Amino acid sequence: MSRLPGNKSSKFIPYLIPGVLGLAVIIIVPFLWNVCLSFTRWRGVGPLKFVGTKNWIRLMADATFWKSFLNSFWIIVAIVVIPTILGLLISSVLTDVIQKKFGSKTASFIRALYYLPQLLPVAVAAIIMGWIFRPDDGAINALIAKFTSDPVAINWLGNPKLALPSLMFILIWIQLGYPIVIFMSGLQRVDPELYEAAGLDGANWWQKFRVVTLPSIMPELMVVILTATIGALKTFGPVYLLTKGGPGTTTIVPSYYSYNQFFQIHQVGYGAAISTSLTLVIIVFSVVFTIFQGHVEKNMDD
Repeated sequence: MSRLPGNKSSKFIPYLIPGVLGLAVIIIVPFLWNVCLSFTRWRGVGPLKFVGTKNWIRLMADATFWKSFLNSFWIIVAIVVIPTILGLLISSVLTDVIQKKFGSKTASFIRALYYLPQLLPVAVAAIIMGWIFRPDDGAINALIAKFTSDPVAINWLGNPKLALPSLMFILIWIQLGYPIVIFMSGLQRVDPELYEAAGLDGANWWQKFRVVTLPSIMPELMVVILTATIGALKTFGPVYLLTKGGPGTTTIVPSYYSYNQFFQIHQVGYGAAISTSLTLVIIVFSVVFTIFQGHVEKNMDD
């Protein structure tokens, strides 16, 4: 592709200015200000006091901070690992079985049902699931009571042993539709002759999935893993609306812990250190994963 002459390419610069200004005002400047705050002690009002690396030293010894990142691992399992695996299997079944036997409209309708939780605002989805998991009159306890014939009042989101698994189940329900839609879109461009050739060679469904389907949608798989992992690390809404990080620190995550320090305890500098560390983790993960994705795509091309 030939380059535009200098005098012509310069004509496009004014069109870039609004985007660059928006990026600076919304992302770059707040991030730099947040980094600066992480080296101060401030309650949100009054003068700032520079304290050097005290917030960061405190952060490294903070058990709650490390607990929040450990919980983030389980959030990644709920938002990335399980939905991606289920999404691969469900999208393949919808494309290879449902669509062929019952038509594309039926497959599209089922896909839309899976995606419905993604269309709901996070607050609405969390409130709905909060009602379902209520200890007194929630649907889950009512269903269990119907089969056991005994009254049940399990506090799913208030029990330290059940809160995190219950939150993970809710996040799986919310997230599952996203990989299904992405993978089904990728499957539409797979050449049907590849499946026919595999079938002639005696391959069963699993062998076709492993040899044909999975390599064909590898770009979509990488996109889902990257975007879903970043979303998992930034999880805030469901935790804030359903558990407030509790009971205790059972379901606390870095974004909620940062919010707690910012707006509830008014330790803005320490909250800034938490959010900055989370941002650095996301940046490092994104860079490493992008490099890994490049190697995978290169090996596939070779």
